[in-house]
Amino acid sequence: IQRRTVIGQNPESTFDVVLQVKCQTSENEAQFPLTFWISPLFFLLVSRVTQVGQHFTFVLTDIESKQRFGFCRLTSGGKVCLCILSYLPWFEVYYKLLNTLADYLAKEQEEDLNDLLENWYSHPVPEANTPISLNLHSYFITPDITGLPTVPESRNLTEYFVAVDVNNMLQLYASMLHERRIIITSSKLSTLTACVHGSAALLYPMYWQHIYIPVLPPHLLDYCCAPMPYLIGVHFSLMERVKNKSLEDVVVLNVDTNTLETPFNDLSNLPSEVVSALKNKLKKQSTASGDGVARAFLKAQAALFGSYRDALRYKPVSISSAIQA
Repeated sequence: IQRRTVIGQNPESTFDVVLQVKCQTSENEAQFPLTFWISPLFFLLVSRVTQVGQHFTFVLTDIESKQRFGFCRLTSGGKVCLCILSYLPWFEVYYKLLNTLADYLAKEQEEDLNDLLENWYSHPVPEANTPISLNLHSYFITPDITGLPTVPESRNLTEYFVAVDVNNMLQLYASMLHERRIIITSSKLSTLTACVHGSAALLYPMYWQHIYIPVLPPHLLDYCCAPMPYLIGVHFSLMERVKNKSLEDVVVLNVDTNTLETPFNDLSNLPSEVVSALKNKLKKQSTASGDGVARAFLKAQAALFGSYRDALRYKPVSISSAIQA
């Protein structure tokens, strides 16, 4: 893990492209703006999905480690998927915008849809906590991605906290601190990607700097054999193929059954007083709203790393010695 930096530093626009993809009918693919080229990753994902009315995300990481988020909404019996690509991790904003676009498509209001996209595409990237009104049906306040996520406003953190109990949450947190190879699985894409993002958010102010794939497409399953740390979401329908690869030293969290398999004792390696305090704070947050969950992990981070200076050893060097060296 590493100290957090601005994700997608200074993007030039609020989004890169909006796509409407219909399975098995390439002629019906449409995108805005029309000149944009996109990786085939998204199309492979769409062909695997049959559930209706889900929001989920994927992440494309470029050579400079910048993350581009794909916000998706399934509709029309799982045969049509809307997607927005953006460097801005504004999950709630773009999920809401996807719902508005889906309503326009259902009502065949293409003119209103195009006007909304034109307004948003040409809009300068706003500062945090800025009210934005694109039209009568689209109003929101831009989020502050440098702040702590809150319950229930943060869908990712809320789904993760509801689906996974405190003990497993602590086990996974310890495994992330030890930079393990971690797989999260679920039979529902929306829950799967939310839990991957939600677990990673609890590392704040650090962030996961290794392989990070909220949902892994079938043709990339070999990534699970990578000999370096990773945090990967795998749809439950693919887990049998993953297990056939005879993976070793991998932590697996099944969100559907709330079970965690690990060959390590990572949690026992953390100071017991920090773990005990964190566990007590999380149990008190079981019915509370606000940033209590994220703040509990932030205080644990401060307790674990706040005194790092005490571990530093240095030897004063004179200026003349430094020049000679």
